[in-house]
Amino acid sequence: EWKPLEDHSCTDVPWLLLFILFCIGMGFICGFSIATGAAARLLSGYDSYGNICGQKNVKVEGIVNSGLDLTHKKYVFFLDPCNIDLVHQRIKSLALCVSACPRKELKTLADIQKFAETNGSTLCSYELTPSEYTTDPRAAKLCPKYPVPESAPIPFFHRCAPVNISCYAKFAEALITFVSDSSVLHRLISGVMTSKEIIMGLCLLSLVLSMILMVIIRYISRVLVWILTILVILGSLGGTGVLWWLYAKQRVSVGAVETQIAKDNLQALLVYAISATVFTVILLLIMLIMRKRVALTIALFHVAGKVFIHLPLLVFQPFWTFFVLVLFWTYWITVLLFLGTTGSPVPNEEGFVEFRMVGPLKYMWWYHVVGLIWISEFILACQQMTVAGAVVTYYFTREKKNLPFTPILASVNRLVCYHLGTVAKGSFIITLVKIPRMILMYIHTQLKGKENACARCMLKACICCLWCLEKCLTYLNQNAYTATAINSTNFCTSAKDAFVILVENALRVAAINTVGDFMLFLGKVLIVCSTGLAGIMLLNYQRDYTIWVLPLIIVCLFAFLVAHCFLSIYEMVVDVLFLCFAIDTKYNDGSPGREFYMDKVLMEFVENSRKSMKEAGRGGGAEGRELKPMVGADEE
Repeated sequence: EWKPLEDHSCTDVPWLLLFILFCIGMGFICGFSIATGAAARLLSGYDSYGNICGQKNVKVEGIVNSGLDLTHKKYVFFLDPCNIDLVHQRIKSLALCVSACPRKELKTLADIQKFAETNGSTLCSYELTPSEYTTDPRAAKLCPKYPVPESAPIPFFHRCAPVNISCYAKFAEALITFVSDSSVLHRLISGVMTSKEIIMGLCLLSLVLSMILMVIIRYISRVLVWILTILVILGSLGGTGVLWWLYAKQRVSVGAVETQIAKDNLQALLVYAISATVFTVILLLIMLIMRKRVALTIALFHVAGKVFIHLPLLVFQPFWTFFVLVLFWTYWITVLLFLGTTGSPVPNEEGFVEFRMVGPLKYMWWYHVVGLIWISEFILACQQMTVAGAVVTYYFTREKKNLPFTPILASVNRLVCYHLGTVAKGSFIITLVKIPRMILMYIHTQLKGKENACARCMLKACICCLWCLEKCLTYLNQNAYTATAINSTNFCTSAKDAFVILVENALRVAAINTVGDFMLFLGKVLIVCSTGLAGIMLLNYQRDYTIWVLPLIIVCLFAFLVAHCFLSIYEMVVDVLFLCFAIDTKYNDGSPGREFYMDKVLMEFVENSRKSMKEAGRGGGAEGRELKPMVGADEE
């Protein structure tokens, strides 16, 4: 029996205890890595002989030049910083501790010797004195490869890094296998650096557009759907037309300016114009098919907009969630770096020192990876539960003036006091599906080009099935959290109750929620298209010396992520409202003792939906069958 907000009890306490134990294990990994000196090795740096820079060290058996007092040598210097091992993704060079980084280019051994005598910073191996740099034949191997590039210490990490990062650009170029021309990546990077102010301005524009769209949703929800539809049609057609116009204009002018950048921009414009044309055609066909169902979404959007009016703090949920995720990811990456330098010193085949963990401890990073997935999903699930609790409080409070002063904080309080175990269990289920999918994706990447067609097809099919299962479980979890917020039941009971409600209204879910999600997708498309169009117009003024591809991709990706973060909250509110609406109409009929919880606006939505569905039902055919009324709605 559904008793909205009547009882509050702790749910899934064993899972909360399990999650706390798991977090203690994560803390143990961090503490272990710090206790074994990994933090000092990461922050202060260490040389190829196992000495930590800036302190006295203990002798490592069998390793010469270990156990040195390097108190005054606080920086790590690589003799050949551009010699990068692509397989192990590390700098394959002798590392030494020095007292200062070379602030100017050193072209000969005499310059290196003069730098050591002037600054007291010896850049050759410890067994050579500065006076032997130009006379000892071993200097060819024990001194840096010259010319020694100008370098500067990395803040907080005490590593001397070349000021000119061209060698690292070549490393990135080697990782990008589709780049065949070595100059392409350099032009891409120069395009990003030249356009960095435009990129930052366009990213800010996407944030402002997302905020404006949220305001539009709140205040003009009744006309929002049609406004979005018209704007997207005009935007897609206009954007496609502008691209073809720019392509035609640039094709005429490219003959006069025979530069590689101009040719690259012309080719990029052609690809953009063709892609925009295909996208516009597909978008118009989809909107033509969905046009009859758009009217049913308008009233639901109005109700969701009214929720945002009463609960304005919902708009800031993406910021809080993102902030917490960034804090956790920063912690996780820091500990991961600690783990990379954790372990006992072991001589390698080259006679230098590597730090390796032995025994069961070498599998700690697997535990750490699982922690990344589970805790990240836990944070996202906390956001879902918070939003669900706030919207449920709004829906099932008959007198809106009796709402808590801040329903969001009240929802957070209920989450922390009663439902953290439910969130931990739901996020663990998603983790169980994510891990096999990630393992299969890793195997597929490692075997790329080596497996036969059948194995490749099976791997992709398994990955696709796990992805679909993950999406279905995520949707069910969200509705389970809503049921928990309503009834204070444990995760399994809530998931079962929510699943029953959704199955009873499966066709209605498909007919209404899908249209709502599609309209929110149109909002994302509008923001991306507007930002991208502004980017095209601004970058067009730099077309002679800036390549467009990477700056435009960065801007469009950021715009989509920002729009997704904002509109996903709106989508979440719509889903929670629909489940509350389904429960309300199933168990209440408006009679004394069984009054509806919904307000007048939602009642109008119910009546309009019933009329539309009945008209579609009288029309017969597939449309009538698809819009079958909810169980219990017409009977009551």
